[in-house]
Amino acid sequence: QVQVVESGGGLVQTGGSLRLSCKASGRTSDSYAMGWFRQTPGKEREFVAAIGWSGTRTSYADAVKGRFTISKDNANNTMYLQMNSLKPEDTAVYYCAVNVAFGLERVYIGSHEYSFWGQGTQVAVSS
Repeated sequence: QVQVVESGGGLVQTGGSLRLSCKASGRTSDSYAMGWFRQTPGKEREFVAAIGWSGTRTSYADAVKGRFTISKDNANNTMYLQMNSLKPEDTAVYYCAVNVAFGLERVYIGSHEYSFWGQGTQVAVSS
């Protein structure tokens, strides 16, 4: 079992920045591929960004490319999402997703591909 805890959400004005954090806790020998998804009321959870177990491989949704940066601290099994130039349409609950990784590094962009999820953190961007 892997515990997943997000933090860092909040309220910011348009054009502002926030950094989300996600810590995965499981067996000390495990490595994790991780991702961020977001969801607004009445809509399906959508992919935001993902990172492979080593942090070398990343993927972004078109809506956030050039504004968001995903990174990973493997020593602490913590992933970050630096969000710059925030827009009102970025308002959502952001969820961290984790997979125990093995073999060749890859990124996972489908929500159904992840085994463990955090509780979510609210991001609100005012216009």
